[in-house]
Amino acid sequence: MSAITEAKRIVVKVGTSTLTHPSGHINIRLMEKLVKVLADIKNTDRELVLVSSGAIGVGMGKLGLRERPQTIPGKQAAAAVGQCELMYLYDKYFSEYNHTVGQVLLTRYSLDNAESSENVRNTFESLFGMGAIPVVNENDTVATDEIRVGDNDTLSAIVAKIIGADALVILSDIDGLYTADPAKDAAAVLVPEVREIDDALMATASGAGSSRGTGGMLTKLSAGRIATGAGADMYIVNGKNPDVLYDLLEGKAVGTHFIGRETL
Repeated sequence: MSAITEAKRIVVKVGTSTLTHPSGHINIRLMEKLVKVLADIKNTDRELVLVSSGAIGVGMGKLGLRERPQTIPGKQAAAAVGQCELMYLYDKYFSEYNHTVGQVLLTRYSLDNAESSENVRNTFESLFGMGAIPVVNENDTVATDEIRVGDNDTLSAIVAKIIGADALVILSDIDGLYTADPAKDAAAVLVPEVREIDDALMATASGAGSSRGTGGMLTKLSAGRIATGAGADMYIVNGKNPDVLYDLLEGKAVGTHFIGRETL
């Protein structure tokens, strides 16, 4: 049975390609369903953190941009517009289920610096104590290359490590880790369990994600090294149907399970 059945503190990461339509606009039906499932899981007395990509993608849609901005100022402008929309929608939908959200915007500096990372940890603990659900994103509006995490797969793993999460769930647009790229190789099969993310496994991953996001399997494996190294189990599952989270919590075999070091 999957270790997540006993998990009390869970980080859930949703990517831009899962959260938005190809146009860049929010997939409202999926977002509403995701929030409903997360609210229900929160009602089981678990502590949840939602790491949500999508600010730049949503900003693109709202600004009518056909392509992702290539310059840092352009990305920051799109993020500034999109983050407002994202948090408005999360606040609206979670409120319908009597849950409160708190926005947490982070940079690499706030996570790497000892004093500021302790402040970050204390903020999360306070939000948990107040019964709130932290909604996390990178602070794209102000971050430069020197202080960027760069992708929310990595950000979610760092957050899981800092707060001592039991599990990290990455909702992706693919069912999990495959032996090869299933879009290019019909013989590719899903890998149900990974006990070690070694260099050989890392070498099999490639690709930089979709036109609306920055992730790919390589960033997910890198995130897995961080999360499992800190003792958290990580799961990559297809976020197209958020009900998959119920399957996970019931111990069903879905996606790919990366086993945490302390649970081996």
